Amino acid sequence: MNIKLKYYSLFLFAVVVLGLDAVAQDNPANSTTLSAKPRRGTSPGVPDAHLNYVPGKAPKYWSVATAETFMARYPDYRKAYWKDWSYVQGYTFCGFEMLYKSTGDKKYLDYIKQYIDHFVDENGNYRGDKLTNLDNLMTGTAIVALYEYTRDERYKKAAAQFRKVFDTYPRSDGQFWHGNKSPNMWIDGIFMGQMFLIRYGKVIGDADYAYTEAARQITVFAKHCQKGNSGLYLHAWTEKPKETKWADTITGLSPEVWSEGLGWYSLVIPELLAVMPKDHPKRAEVEDIYLRLMAGLKNTQDPKTGGWYMIVDKGSEPGNWIDPSGTAMFVYSIQRGINLGLLNKKNYEPVAKRGYQSLLKFVTINEKGLVDVSGGGDGITIKKDFATYVNVSRILNAKEAVAGFLWASAIMEALKK
Repeated sequence: MNIKLKYYSLFLFAVVVLGLDAVAQDNPANSTTLSAKPRRGTSPGVPDAHLNYVPGKAPKYWSVATAETFMARYPDYRKAYWKDWSYVQGYTFCGFEMLYKSTGDKKYLDYIKQYIDHFVDENGNYRGDKLTNLDNLMTGTAIVALYEYTRDERYKKAAAQFRKVFDTYPRSDGQFWHGNKSPNMWIDGIFMGQMFLIRYGKVIGDADYAYTEAARQITVFAKHCQKGNSGLYLHAWTEKPKETKWADTITGLSPEVWSEGLGWYSLVIPELLAVMPKDHPKRAEVEDIYLRLMAGLKNTQDPKTGGWYMIVDKGSEPGNWIDPSGTAMFVYSIQRGINLGLLNKKNYEPVAKRGYQSLLKFVTINEKGLVDVSGGGDGITIKKDFATYVNVSRILNAKEAVAGFLWASAIMEALKK
């Protein structure tokens, strides 16, 4: 054999072998561990995950079945998504905490603790992803929760490291940038950052700052992004519109009312109102934003399905579709407002119930006894126009849709327990 050809053949052999080995390592579905994680998506979980729920039959409590599905699919929750520390874990853990509080079952708290203890060492030092964007701050909420339930000083020390980030975090017109490198203010970020601050203020201290800052983030965003008198809000605004591809070059606003983004906003506002003193100088303004938002959601609920569209206020536009993720968030927010006495029960309870019933059309128990949630988009960011939003891929078990369904089920099923 020609020497050059021989070495070229050996080279190709090595590439193939090493490449297959790399695939085997990156795709543990070839073993007994977690299936491969897509670039910015969700792993399907361990291949042999199963539960004893009956395929095709509704469980007694969807919230319990969904939480148990998380634990079965992801025994190590660091491996569920595209990176081991993300906002989604924190979002999910809020649902786990709801179940812990309503059932007293320690397995829900243990699952949170198992995950967090990979990132908080014995001296209380946080060892996770850099806190350079609001998304990464969200899961700090679970650290505060663990301190509340365990009084372990490690968690208090770790939480203080998250709290310190806000002192120097960049902002425009008082609102935090979504990430620390560009002056873009996303509706998502209000949830991500303020859920932590609200919990920190309630459990650990510095409540005056925490509640005032959370109110500032909510109200400044409302000032910039409210869409007329609809009570609804656009996805984002930027300080540099001519340098931002999704922004109107004059106003700096993004183009649409995206369901999941509006959902993040709808979740965090009642959580602030739940702890904010009645005499706080910003309470009336925050409450007014919430009430107008709830009226806007009531007005845009799809009369046929009971759900909400991907672009909330354009249900009649071709290509638009009912979004289980945003719908789940709205259901939670409405029911939370009813529970807190912020919303008239007679007027809004039917809205929450119809919304929740619409969600049940997206969920099923699969052949392995696990909960599947269909029809959601995964990891959606700001888009330049209506068509780009509504043409995103919809997948099985999109991470935000599953966590949102857990929240919605936890609060709606609590009515029956």
